[in-house]
Amino acid sequence: MSSGVKRAAGCGCGAVLAVIMVISFVGWALSFMDGAAPIRQLQPIPDNVPPAVGEPVPGIDIYAAGRTSDSLRFWSDPIAVDTGISTQAVAAYGNAALIAAESWPECGIAWTTLAGIGYVETRHGTYNGRVFGGSSLDGNGVANPPIIGIPLDGSPGIARIEDTDGGRFDGDTELDRAVGPMQFIPESWERYGRDANGDGYADPHQIDDAALSAAHLLCTTGGSLTTPEGWTQALYAYNMSNEYLINVRDAAASYALRQPVI
Repeated sequence: MSSGVKRAAGCGCGAVLAVIMVISFVGWALSFMDGAAPIRQLQPIPDNVPPAVGEPVPGIDIYAAGRTSDSLRFWSDPIAVDTGISTQAVAAYGNAALIAAESWPECGIAWTTLAGIGYVETRHGTYNGRVFGGSSLDGNGVANPPIIGIPLDGSPGIARIEDTDGGRFDGDTELDRAVGPMQFIPESWERYGRDANGDGYADPHQIDDAALSAAHLLCTTGGSLTTPEGWTQALYAYNMSNEYLINVRDAAASYALRQPVI
């Protein structure tokens, strides 16, 4: 995907995010006014590429019927508490990493890299571009309301992509839009979409499917993500942007330390 395409793929609400971040920082700063330090001191973020792999994902039966990520909840629950990611999103990233290790053994993708992408794209299926009325993952791991990006209409800095899915995923029968927790363009979903929750249907709005499909894209385009060259190549395939790569790297490194992204 080109950088123009991926810029269009997002929600296009950077200004809103900036305001939210300023408000969050002010609230954090005010915590010092009574002389008390924050409850938790976060560790410095390493700038290694690839970022650290984080807490090892325990082995489960990835061939079992149904939503195999549910079997990882005992592992994802404490990580979710430490990082601020929902437990089912952490489990989805871990599940995807296990399936990728079996399907593309040379890839070596870590769940933290998938979590880094999930954070940058949609805050793990919760950010949809609205100041009020954000999305959340329902009990089945589906982002509700659906997260749908701006139309790829060829505006300055944005690629033009005519509709490829008949509006099936993005509700737009004229132009494509990026969709779901990992912000897939329908055209790319057609190539990389995979079913990971065992319902026989690859759904870009469902976190397990989206995470595995992101792993499929990264492993197919990057080769070995255990090397700086392979990881960088894979991230550029997802979004040809240095800023994007750094943001994903930093988020992944933060999660490897079992702490939230600031």
